[in-house]
Amino acid sequence: MNLWQSMKSHLKQLFYTVYENYLERKTSHWQIPYHIGIILDGNRRYAQKSGLRDVFQGHYDGAEKLEEVLHWCDELGVKIVSIWIFSLDNFRREETEVTGILELIEKKMRELVTIEGLHRNQIQVRAMGQIELLPPSLQEAIRAAEEATKNYDNFILNVAVAYGGREEIVDAFRSHLKAEAANGKSLVQVADELDVDKITPHLYTSDLPDPDLIIRTSGEVRLSGFLLWQSVYSEFYFCDTFWPAFRRIDFLRAIRDYSLRKRRFGK
Repeated sequence: MNLWQSMKSHLKQLFYTVYENYLERKTSHWQIPYHIGIILDGNRRYAQKSGLRDVFQGHYDGAEKLEEVLHWCDELGVKIVSIWIFSLDNFRREETEVTGILELIEKKMRELVTIEGLHRNQIQVRAMGQIELLPPSLQEAIRAAEEATKNYDNFILNVAVAYGGREEIVDAFRSHLKAEAANGKSLVQVADELDVDKITPHLYTSDLPDPDLIIRTSGEVRLSGFLLWQSVYSEFYFCDTFWPAFRRIDFLRAIRDYSLRKRRFGK
């Protein structure tokens, strides 16, 4: 790197630091979302762009970034964070990558049980998705994390794994139909009585408020099925930064953008 490039890099970093401090001072006047959904996207592209020999390192760096972002959320007073870390479509990736990602998720789930900060901050961990499709050892690790934190109510972390938005809605309808059948109702009667309020209790997030803000990293401008039912009135923020490189300034910009919007909920 020549002198001019070094100066440019230094000035750029200085600008970001000053701007981040400026945004930080403004947060006390912002509307803070109660529930944030995050689509953690761009791990592989981050690794490739960073020139990492092991592309899978992107997933490891992404896992480390999550702990940092959760800390930022807690600092601002966010109470619920729902993250999408593995979709049903991801099962179609190369077997070695799928195995590696699931092993990483299991490792992090087991760490959650013993992380002091998680218990000190009273963070409840919940998984949502078709968990029965996961390897038994990962299922056990998820159950252990949920059991160890089930009584905490200061902060909720929803982990979407083996998750698909369409599949969640199908699961909800299936659960509703089975419940109505158990009550002796005919299919015609169930259809006549069907409305939104009948389905909502059967969603994975049935006892939680819908997300106020959904953030997706990596520059992709789509939901890809994340919380399709719950996001009908959510605000969306799309960030070009790959997830492992997601900075506090990116996070603060998303919250500021949300705070400036006027939510009408269809009115």
